[in-house]
Order: sequence, then C-alpha cells, then structure tokens
Amino acid sequence: MARVPNLNVNDLPEHYQGDFNRLSGIFSGFTNQVPVYAHCPAGMKQIFETTLALRETGNFPKRLMEIAVIAASHANRCEYCVTHHSAILTGLGLDADTVSDITRAEPVKLSELELLVRDYAIAVSERAWGLRDDMFERLREHFSNEQIVELTMRIALTGMFNTINQALDIELEEGMITMPLAEGLEETG
Repeated sequence: MARVPNLNVNDLPEHYQGDFNRLSGIFSGFTNQVPVYAHCPAGMKQIFETTLALRETGNFPKRLMEIAVIAASHANRCEYCVTHHSAILTGLGLDADTVSDITRAEPVKLSELELLVRDYAIAVSERAWGLRDDMFERLREHFSNEQIVELTMRIALTGMFNTINQALDIELEEGMITMPLAEGLEETG
C-alpha cells in the first residue's frame, strides 16, 4: 500500500473530478498512480497533462521514447515505471530479453540509434550537469533541436514520476509481473 491512501473521485474538489476521471481513463494501466497523485489535484493534472502533451506531438518515435523512459527508470531504480514501460516497449516490438538487459554495456538487439537514446537517458538521469558536447553532436546527426529538447523533457519528466512513485511507495497494480532492475543498478544496502 502506498504511503498515502488512494483517493476516489468523490474525495476531490468538484472542479478536479472531471480531470481525475479523464486521467484515470487515459492512464488506465497505471491505476495506482492517479488516486495517489490526486492528493495534490493541481499537480496530478499538470504532470499527466504534460505527459499527454509530449505524447501527442508525435515529434519523436514512440519506440525510442520508451527506450529512454525505461533507461531513465532503471537509472532511477523505479521498479514501478520499469515494469509498466517494459510491457509497453515489448508491445512496440523489442523482445523481453533486450528490454530486461537494456542498461548493460552491450545489450542485445539494440541499434546504434537506440543505444544513443539509451545512453543519453541514463546520462541525463545520472549526471545532467556533466553532459559532453559530443553527445549532442551525435544526437544532432539523427534528431532536430526540437526533438532533442522533447526527449530531454520526457527523460526529466520520467525522473519526476520515478521520484514520486518511490517516495510515496506506489505499488504495482495487482497482476503486474515485476520486472527486475537492471544488473548493477539494483538498490544496495
């Protein structure tokens, strides 16, 4: 159970009830998030609306974006997001072994571009302050400035979800099979 109780639509001020219902429907696979995030209804609305806005631009290939989300979630040790987005990524054609090994130095079956996106997501998550210009030169070979900014925003947004999920101990929904964190990134001590 999360560190705060789930809310239902009737627990919210009337002007947020529509947002709660709509977001619960859109993010129906993430049913343990919206009821916890709803304790801060303005924050719930904004964080999920930002996710939707970035998703709806269609400016960045979905498979690559999901690789970034999984890599960032592994770097941030968020089992909730790793599990959910692993299912999404396998649905986009990446096999389960590759998804579970995604942060290994030499993961199987990732293209050079997929490795670049993965490496960028990990770097942004672990040491955004230390990114080197050569990373951006490589990104610019494949993506526009708009796409690079969108990717960076989505990685940072993933980090926010990861932090909230972990701090509030949001549990996986019943029936979800836990995806282990990548080797070398498991929580220690």
